[in-house]
Amino acid sequence: MEFSSVNTLCLDLISSAFQRCRLSEQICRLSVIINRSSSSRHPSVQISISDTGIGSCLKEFQDLKFSRGGIAENWDGMLRVNTTSISDTEIYIYQFSLKENGSSRRINRLPSFQKNGAKFSGTEVSLSFAQSLDILLADVHRFLLKMLILRIPNIAIQLVAEDCDVPGSRYEKVFLANKPMQSPILAPNLEHLKSGFEEYVLTHGNSLDSKCDSCFQSWEHLKVGSGRACCTETELVMEAVIIISDISKDNTACLRERGDKTEVLYFKDFSPCTIPQSSMKALKSVDWRRYGLNLAGIAQQDGCALLEWETLPTDTHIDIVLHSYYQQCPAFSEKAIMRAPRKDSQIDRNLVKRAIKLSLDDLKDKHAGVLLSARATKVNPHKSTTSLSPRTKAHIGMHMTN
Repeated sequence: MEFSSVNTLCLDLISSAFQRCRLSEQICRLSVIINRSSSSRHPSVQISISDTGIGSCLKEFQDLKFSRGGIAENWDGMLRVNTTSISDTEIYIYQFSLKENGSSRRINRLPSFQKNGAKFSGTEVSLSFAQSLDILLADVHRFLLKMLILRIPNIAIQLVAEDCDVPGSRYEKVFLANKPMQSPILAPNLEHLKSGFEEYVLTHGNSLDSKCDSCFQSWEHLKVGSGRACCTETELVMEAVIIISDISKDNTACLRERGDKTEVLYFKDFSPCTIPQSSMKALKSVDWRRYGLNLAGIAQQDGCALLEWETLPTDTHIDIVLHSYYQQCPAFSEKAIMRAPRKDSQIDRNLVKRAIKLSLDDLKDKHAGVLLSARATKVNPHKSTTSLSPRTKAHIGMHMTN
């Protein structure tokens, strides 16, 4: 995988640690420790990412590389990795530089430590570079909270940041991904995604810090639809959750970062990532008008898609999340290995459209009068407005009068 900045590398290393915890199927801890010494002659930030999941393999680090000019002067490119599997008798220690390309990269094996009969597994990756602690902390904090949308059980995440030379600067937070919930056995991933996304939307203007009680006194203010599409040929799954919420614009402190635009979050293989162009095209080609929505434009920003709507009531907001993953790990699937890139993009595009449609249909089935087309609204205006907020009803009435 190729990176353009040290920050994006750190987020990918956190994602890899999260996957090792998920694959272990045991109670795991993921810790991200960020330290800075501001009084030294060359102040730098040291980040340590450790997990108690399955041990890592060297290949995942050999494949890491930076785009031309990606490694700036603020980093020497050195990574240090400590890792052990449950069956190992030692903790192995490696050190290597990402300034060397993958084919000629030398991995130095340092003296290992004996486990003395203890049974445990885990990995720690650390690096140091010149960076603002606040910027890195903000990026990591936002990334970890988005990962919790997936609600993977049995994973606790600890984030610690401190400037060692500034008394009282220590920041520490523990995130629990295994909050209590009821999940149907047949579709746990989708139910976890829906539950996690509901909590995401309920937070204060999507700032991810706390639930906004002034906007959302209860879960009843959310109208939720979900859908799951699968390609039997490649075993690729696409899950979608769409949430429509009615929020008061009287509380200006709750204005969302994206304004009235719909933020479409994208996850791939249980990790936040940049939405691909195939999914952008799929979102643009969805027949939104069939559900009473007029798409005015679509743009990509900060890795997510932003949908802009025409004539959407001011007290109505729409949020969307997509998650793409394989039912079977692609490394062990011959079908996945034989896929052509162009065909893979077409499959992704079709699955996004199907999952979105299923989510919109699910919303209509659960909430009468929601997402009716313009024609349906004119045919039965009373039925179409029974479950909407007063402002939305007034908006529809004014629109029909005109």
